[in-house]
Amino acid sequence: MRFIETPIPGAMIIELEPHFDERGFFARAWCRNEFQAHGLNYEIVQCNVAFSRKRGILRGMHFQIDPYAECKLVRCTAGSVYDVILDLRPHSPTRHKWFGIELTAGNRRMIYVPEGFAHGYQALEDNSEVFYQMTQFYNKEASRGVRWNDPAFGIKWPIDNPILSEQDKNFRLIE
Repeated sequence: MRFIETPIPGAMIIELEPHFDERGFFARAWCRNEFQAHGLNYEIVQCNVAFSRKRGILRGMHFQIDPYAECKLVRCTAGSVYDVILDLRPHSPTRHKWFGIELTAGNRRMIYVPEGFAHGYQALEDNSEVFYQMTQFYNKEASRGVRWNDPAFGIKWPIDNPILSEQDKNFRLIE
C-alpha cells in the first residue's frame, strides 16, 4: 500500500499496490502493521456498506462525538463517488478546511478519515457502493452532522441539486 498525505494533517489517501499476473492481480487493502507504522488508528471494529441507487445522492457530513469518535477507512467498491472530509478538530490549524477526492471502483483508492473529521460523499454515477472500515461501533446518541452546503466550509460538490435524506438536509449550520 502507498500512503499519501493530504493537505489536512492526519488524513491519508491510500493506494493499493497490485501484483499482476495473467489471472488479474492481488493487493493488500488493509494491514495493521502498515497502519501502525504510519501512526494511524488500526483497531477496526465494524465494517459498513452503503449503496446509492442514483447519481447525485449525497450522504453527509457525518461524525461521532467522544467517547465514540471514529476513524474511517473508506473505499468505493462499485461505481464512483466524490468523497469529502472536513476537519472539525477544535485546535487544528486546518479546522473547517475540507479535502475532496474521487474514489472509484477502478482506481481502488481509499481515504483514511481521522477522528474529529466529518465525512460525506456524493455518488457520481448510478449504483455506486462504498465500503467503510470503522474504529468505533455506531452509537446513535453520539451521531452528529454538519450541513453539506454550509457556507462556513465552502465545500464544492460536483453535482448540483443533490438527493439528500431528511436528516442530512436538516443538520445545523456552524454559527
